[in-house]
Amino acid sequence: MIPPNFEPEPPAFIFERAYTDDHHFLFAFPDEKKAPNARQIQLRRLYDIMNLSVQRNDLPRARRAWSILARCKEINWKAMWRLGITLLENDVRVMESNPRKIDYLRTMLLQLPEERERILAELVQHYILASRCRDALDELEFYLPSFPYHDNPVLHVYAGLLCIFVAQPSESVGANEVEETTYDSNSLSRAQIFLERAKALDPHNIVASEFLNKLHSISQGPAFLSFAGHDSDDETHTKGCQPSQPKRRRSNS
Repeated sequence: MIPPNFEPEPPAFIFERAYTDDHHFLFAFPDEKKAPNARQIQLRRLYDIMNLSVQRNDLPRARRAWSILARCKEINWKAMWRLGITLLENDVRVMESNPRKIDYLRTMLLQLPEERERILAELVQHYILASRCRDALDELEFYLPSFPYHDNPVLHVYAGLLCIFVAQPSESVGANEVEETTYDSNSLSRAQIFLERAKALDPHNIVASEFLNKLHSISQGPAFLSFAGHDSDDETHTKGCQPSQPKRRRSNS
């Protein structure tokens, strides 16, 4: 006979697995905390989904995860600007540039002051990938006179190499004329200034040293012609570069 106070024992499988708060995630989370709460765990799962989707080239899913994370107060989406560039790709397996990336980087350059040197270097690379060499040089010439860009040797190397590139004759120059009009001396002089500044900031910079030697060799060669009578800013781009945009002026305010 069953006693009146009898309580059946719960199924054993309910207690077979002890509760644990040890959560495993795939990717390092920004501002990770040792004891995350339930909301932070969900955000970390979503962060894993976004990064895993990028790895699998599933950009639509990654963008949907990003759109949720960017609206959460716990996420500093500006600090993840490199990931933002990736989400603007058409295919993560192909490195290319597009107008959306350039506009995004120019916006981030103003909104994230602590990363502005890295962002400017990335912006210059995307200008080059888009065959907008003159625009890349204009961007560098606009920022390099000011701090902190003035003390960045990498940016000065970029400016020097771009000056050497635009100093070459345009595609419209005939084959018989190339030997007489190889380089624009004005652009080469600017390249030397940028490269010497880079070497002064970083004496062990091999790129700056080697191209300074090449500039010396070019200036001593017979195929060196000065175009002092022409305004180099009004010339067209060389070797596939597009016409330059009007230079921006610094405001006096």
